[in-house]
Amino acid sequence: MFDFGIAGYQPAWLDSRSDVVQEHGNRLGRLADRTLTRVWVVWDLRDDEWFCDCPVLFDFDGEQVEINHHKLGDLSLTWSMIDPTRPVRWPGFDLRWRPAPFPGLHALLGRPLKGAELLERTGKGVAQGNVDISFAFEAGRVTVFNALDENGVSFDPPDPSRRSHPFH
Repeated sequence: MFDFGIAGYQPAWLDSRSDVVQEHGNRLGRLADRTLTRVWVVWDLRDDEWFCDCPVLFDFDGEQVEINHHKLGDLSLTWSMIDPTRPVRWPGFDLRWRPAPFPGLHALLGRPLKGAELLERTGKGVAQGNVDISFAFEAGRVTVFNALDENGVSFDPPDPSRRSHPFH
């Protein structure tokens, strides 16, 4: 199994909303009211940009969820498996963990989570049924979405082509 150059990381790929709910629903629901304390992404030092093939780490008061999209529909959620103080070793790249590099993330740090949601893509096409993870706060949100074989991050409300499935 490919570990994305991250020691100890073992992604567990799921490809449907029901699988994610079954495996992680209760734990995602229990994140509500916890404070977002840290967010980590892998940064490509050579190109000075986010290396979006690696997982995005969200720490809610010591409960770390690691989100990674792969291929068109695969989503992996792992919990406190990754230590962002350890190096990322991916041949041909100079990669390091970087805390909250996006301005939208800085605005959410220190805020309690209102709730986690799965956003399921509706409509027709190859992306139909794909699920993304979204974290809603009183004043804002962050979504890690499938950007066709890598992660994307958005701070916008879900568009009409995505059906929200909140965890309670």
